[in-house]
Amino acid sequence: MSASSSDNIQNGDLIIEDDDPSDRSASLAQEPPPWRILIADDDVDVHVVTKFALSNAQFQGRRLSFLHAYSGKEALDTLRARQDIALVLLDVIMETEDAGLRVARQIREDLHNELVRIVLRTGQPGQALEHSIICDYDINDFWCKADLTTRKLFTTVIASLRAYASLQAAAAERAAMAAELDKARQVQALLGQQALVLKLDPKGHIIEASDRLCELTGRRRDALIGRDLHALHTGTFPEALVDDIKLSLARDGAWSGDLQTRAADGSALHLRCALLALSEPGGAPYEYLAVATLFEPASTPGA
Repeated sequence: MSASSSDNIQNGDLIIEDDDPSDRSASLAQEPPPWRILIADDDVDVHVVTKFALSNAQFQGRRLSFLHAYSGKEALDTLRARQDIALVLLDVIMETEDAGLRVARQIREDLHNELVRIVLRTGQPGQALEHSIICDYDINDFWCKADLTTRKLFTTVIASLRAYASLQAAAAERAAMAAELDKARQVQALLGQQALVLKLDPKGHIIEASDRLCELTGRRRDALIGRDLHALHTGTFPEALVDDIKLSLARDGAWSGDLQTRAADGSALHLRCALLALSEPGGAPYEYLAVATLFEPASTPGA
């Protein structure tokens, strides 16, 4: 960047302000959040041209919103402060000849941000070996600014946002699955050894049974694994009960209610049960968790 440009930026004359959602019309209050794109470049003209070229772009019904940094330090500060940045358009040469490369490495290794997409841009391709950079740095694209036409810029940005959206969705699914499994483990831990706990595969076959359940029913665990619920309950459940369980699982992913079966000595067991379908967001159940506790039914008046 020239000295005059540097002076102008330091004086604040040419700095492009970050997009401010509060400036939007109230009529757009319900629109989906924009894709946040950070432009990191010490040349203010690059900020102006990039923002103008993408001003009308949208992806998945969401507009683009731009944040601006004029050095590697500013870029990292912005990324630390904002967790919703989908893409960084990152200049290689800023305050130092490798400032952009350092930022790219710090995004992954220091900020541990694996989601944000990084597109490196350079105005001096002769000073950087493209193949080496792509191999040595966790970036998603590399362009010489002179080759990055408006059309290519648009294509690169949309492809990057699509990749970011896919990674973000996968991360959300993993987090939801982990939270669901953690909830199930907490329930099982709270109930402790007195709980009757079963885990079933999607076809209803037993894949895990608690010690208390095996003790109370007089069945060995290895004799239960792989079998269906008839291994524990030799009779048939009322059709209305079966229909209620199926409907609740399909609608709510859970069912709770009372069941009656028999213990190993033939005595009646009254069970208060909860059945939870564990599934990925939008997917079919991959496991069922059943937890039951014993209860004494209320005595019939006059009995």
